[in-house]
Amino acid sequence: MKHRIGSGERHPLRALYNEAGLPQDIRRSLNFILFGNLCGNLWGIICGGGTTAMVGLATSLGADDFTFAVLNAIPQIAALTQIPFSMRVNRTHKRKKYLLTYGIFSRALWLLFGLIPIIVPEGRYNYRLWTLIFLLGISSFYSSMINVCWFPWLSDIAPAEIRSRWLSVRDMILNVTNIAAGFGIAWLLDNLPPQTRYVIIFMLGGAVGILDMLGFAFCKEVYTTPPKKLGYREMFGDIFSNKPFMRFMIFWTAWCFTANMSGTYMSPYSMNVMGLTFTQIMVFATVASCVGAILTVRLWGSAAYGYGSANVMFLACIGASLTPLFYLFSSPGNVWPTLLHNLIGAMFWCGSNLACNAIQLSASREETRPSYIAVFSCVTALMGTALGSLSAGALLKFFSRNGMFTGTFDRYKVLFVIATVLRLGCVLLLVPGMENDRPATMRDMLRAIRRFPGR
Repeated sequence: MKHRIGSGERHPLRALYNEAGLPQDIRRSLNFILFGNLCGNLWGIICGGGTTAMVGLATSLGADDFTFAVLNAIPQIAALTQIPFSMRVNRTHKRKKYLLTYGIFSRALWLLFGLIPIIVPEGRYNYRLWTLIFLLGISSFYSSMINVCWFPWLSDIAPAEIRSRWLSVRDMILNVTNIAAGFGIAWLLDNLPPQTRYVIIFMLGGAVGILDMLGFAFCKEVYTTPPKKLGYREMFGDIFSNKPFMRFMIFWTAWCFTANMSGTYMSPYSMNVMGLTFTQIMVFATVASCVGAILTVRLWGSAAYGYGSANVMFLACIGASLTPLFYLFSSPGNVWPTLLHNLIGAMFWCGSNLACNAIQLSASREETRPSYIAVFSCVTALMGTALGSLSAGALLKFFSRNGMFTGTFDRYKVLFVIATVLRLGCVLLLVPGMENDRPATMRDMLRAIRRFPGR
């Protein structure tokens, strides 16, 4: 299959809609999904277990290494609710109703996070930190239901032949807006008075999170299959007998485990060990990631369309695996490791994430897709992201308790090396066995990449 990586048109979304012959109401719905994703992405910059704002707030409340692991793991543990909820979505076909109730409630809770130091008294058992964990748990419980609604909704609206390219255009738009948002949030974190800093930041985060959910109120609710009631045995039997899906889920679980061993501690390490300011972390982490993704995301989308998502996954994950090693050259006040890790890393992360979305949809069955998405999210979140974060936290605590790696090559750098080796191993062992959705080989794609600069 011959394909030109990077080929595109002046108005990419309009060109994709015209190519698929989409009616006006579907085009409008896809644009509102884009709006919702845009607000949701801004919400994600501020809110979550591992954001710069959350790291700052948790640090001010006395969080240690293992607490950061717990904060990162809570949203992943909440993914357990997706399995029973996906069966309800399959049976009722009420995605819009659930997004506009559970989704808005989960996002509105973030309006309270910045108020914790003001309304919760200090105490012997650090009531403020426990309140933070409790609110994050409740919000994550309801937020986990969102994924099994909007992602299958997108798959029903966007035809398969344009889906990966639509996602790549969407990701490029999100990253452009993230640059401006990153500068603005960093400025607020560094310049607002300490007593009101987190109040304003999390009020802003909660507001854009609510707008994310409201965007779906204007989308057409489309279902390509009739409602279907499944029992747990039937659902799990169908999913576990789907070998391409299972093979990919096993890989992505291992990938999430190894990625979060190091990823959970990048921001705390940059802030608390390297001594970088909020602005430096936001500019050299969030903004740098956006720039890296903007430079490459449409190329990855074009490569996936022409040469297959499995080929993109292999190449992108190899590159992404190596970037934590930049932190081996870190020192107090040195911004280069953070910049290089996020700039170069994002050039590969956006490719692996794009391929992940495409493979999830192509390997799952249309009639039970919410259940597929729920099981995938639950397994990868619990056994991958959460377990990876908690394992890293326990390992760091073990190193600290035994006085290990206290010099220049500190315990965090040891962790980054371990994570890198494990990431490379899971890519080399598991990705080559995955089915590709295009009749092209890795060699075909590499040839196209070599030709690209001379086009």
